[in-house]
Amino acid sequence: MKSHVDYSKLDDVELIALVACAEPDALAELYERYHRLVFGLALNAVADHAAAEEITLDVFTRVWEKSETYRAEQAKVTTWLLSLARHRTIDVLRHRHTRLERNLVRWGDVPDDAGFSRNGPEEVVELALRREQVRTAVAQLPAEQKEALALAYFKGYTHRQIAEILQEPLGTIKTRLRSAMQKLRQMLPDE
Repeated sequence: MKSHVDYSKLDDVELIALVACAEPDALAELYERYHRLVFGLALNAVADHAAAEEITLDVFTRVWEKSETYRAEQAKVTTWLLSLARHRTIDVLRHRHTRLERNLVRWGDVPDDAGFSRNGPEEVVELALRREQVRTAVAQLPAEQKEALALAYFKGYTHRQIAEILQEPLGTIKTRLRSAMQKLRQMLPDE
């Protein structure tokens, strides 16, 4: 028969030692004490409630899996937890950045003759000038708007497909594209 332990009376180091012995109630007590702290750090960095919750769960899963690596002489438990949270948050942000980079078309990579027919040297100069104006205007848009424009106009995705790729609501994507087009209309002279 298992003896009853009041985990709330144990200090953090004792709890980590019990977690290392595969004691789930010790992990539950650590979670109760520190999940708000870990969640707050994650939410502040990623500004996304669901992602911050996932980071928090990942951190405490890591505590369960790696508690034997904790060294009390090197850091307090809170310092260790926040270090785990920081590293996991950086991983999430890197993944977001990589996804953004992967989906963005480099505006300089669009072929000079993409969709255009040329009749003479004047048109060539006119098109080159217009293309440069568009590139300059697009460069001034926020990254999220550039990403949505690239997926819609250079990769040919529908609004729904873009929403799935970016894991954003469809309405957000439509608003983002509409805002981007309005800004471009304001920045580019009428022809």
